[in-house]
Amino acid sequence: MKPQPYLLLLTLVFLLSACSKNNSQANAQSTAQHHKPSKEVLANLNKAYFASGCFWCVEAIFESLKGVEEVYSGYSGGSAKTATYSAVSAGNTRHAESVEVYYDPAVVSYETLLKVFFGSHDPTTLNQQGPDRGPQYRSAIFYQTPQEKAAIEAYIQELVAQKVFSGKITTEVSPLEQFYVAEAYHQDYERLHPNQSYVRAVSIPRLRRFQAKFPDLIKGKAH
Repeated sequence: MKPQPYLLLLTLVFLLSACSKNNSQANAQSTAQHHKPSKEVLANLNKAYFASGCFWCVEAIFESLKGVEEVYSGYSGGSAKTATYSAVSAGNTRHAESVEVYYDPAVVSYETLLKVFFGSHDPTTLNQQGPDRGPQYRSAIFYQTPQEKAAIEAYIQELVAQKVFSGKITTEVSPLEQFYVAEAYHQDYERLHPNQSYVRAVSIPRLRRFQAKFPDLIKGKAH
């Protein structure tokens, strides 16, 4: 049976509204209120850096965790001396859409963050996550210390030994060179734009799958 014209139109609308191509919704303003930790609070927290597809999705996942006080969307892992959304999405900088996670190690450990990272995306799809394709959507972890690097490598070895994934893990493990905070309209995007087409079709379902998988790690959930 041939696809009906309206189905083709819906498919086209969805593709054009993906994370990498949405500009009109990204510039929308929201009056939603959200508590932001002070710089003094953030200065006393640990930081971690991850990339696993569209940063709207990844930011929402980590912000839902107990012990995580703030998450910023941004760019890491490229060779260019700066990064902007237009340059990164065009593939001109080799940066990945990434997140900077501020967390309290007394509440959530770095090892738990690794569990969350690998448990919330498919690390076997090279340069792709869901409908988004290109090196800017690659799976990557940017470590800051030898201890973090050792923890990452040990966890990957554990995943391989347990055959958690059927394919080869392609996650890039690299030292953090620089994290560039993304434009303001990208911050808290999923929370501020719950009715945007990409958020409804991709981001929110991904967040809900993760939260159903790890309910004890989610804010507001009892052990």
